[in-house]
Amino acid sequence: MWPFKKKNKEIIDISNMPKHIAFIADGNGRWAKKRGLPRSEGHRVGADAVGKVVDRCLELGVEVVSFYLFSTENFKRPKSEVDYIFDLFRKFYKDKAEEYKKKGIRFKLMGDISLFPDDMQQMLKDLENDTKNLKKLICNVGLGYGSRHEIVTAVNKMIAEKIESIDEELFSKYLYTSEIPDPDLIVRASGEQRLSNFMLWQSAYSEFYFPKTHWPDFDAKVVDECIIEYQKRNRRFGKI
Repeated sequence: MWPFKKKNKEIIDISNMPKHIAFIADGNGRWAKKRGLPRSEGHRVGADAVGKVVDRCLELGVEVVSFYLFSTENFKRPKSEVDYIFDLFRKFYKDKAEEYKKKGIRFKLMGDISLFPDDMQQMLKDLENDTKNLKKLICNVGLGYGSRHEIVTAVNKMIAEKIESIDEELFSKYLYTSEIPDPDLIVRASGEQRLSNFMLWQSAYSEFYFPKTHWPDFDAKVVDECIIEYQKRNRRFGKI
C-alpha cells in the first residue's frame, strides 16, 4: 500500500515527511462502549492498531514512532483492567516480537518500568536490548510514563551528579528520549485536545492533530490522514 489518496485527491508528499510521529492511544474504552462490548475488547483491538500504525510508518520511511500506551496515572484503574492490559503486552512479546525484529524495528522504552511486574520488566529489557542495533524504525513505547515524573527524575539525576550548570541540550540528555529527535507531530486519538502529561518538554515545537477517530480504528489510512494534515502546516520555529 503506497500513499493513500483521499477523495479530494490529497496525497502524501514523500519529500516532506515528519521524522518523528508520536501517538496518544486514546479511546479504547469509548470504542468498546459504543459497540456494547467490554472495555477489554477495546484494549485488545487497540493493541492490533499499534501494529497497523507501526507497519504504515515503516512503509512510509518515518524514522521514529512513539506511543503513549500506559501512563503513571493508569495504575489507578481497576486491577482487573490493568492486569488484562499487562497480559496484552505479554502476548505481543510472545507472538510478535520476533516478527518485528526481522522487520528491523528497534524498541525503546520511555517510562519507569520498575512499576511493572518482574516478568514484564525482564521482557521489556530483553526487547530493548535485543533490538538496540536495528535501524529501520525506532518504536518508542511509553509505559509507566508521565512527563512530569520524567522531568523530576532528570533533575534528581543531575543533582546526584553534582551538575551545577545546565542548558537545554544537556537537560535533554537526561530524558528518556535522549537518543531520538523531538516529535514533529503529536496525534491524540479520539478527539480529546490535551496532552495528559505526555512529552511536555519534547513537544515545544510539535504540530498537534486531534482526529475524532478512536484508537482501535487507527490504520494505514488514518496514519496517512495525519501526515497529510501535518504537511499543510507552516512550521516557522519562531521565525518569519
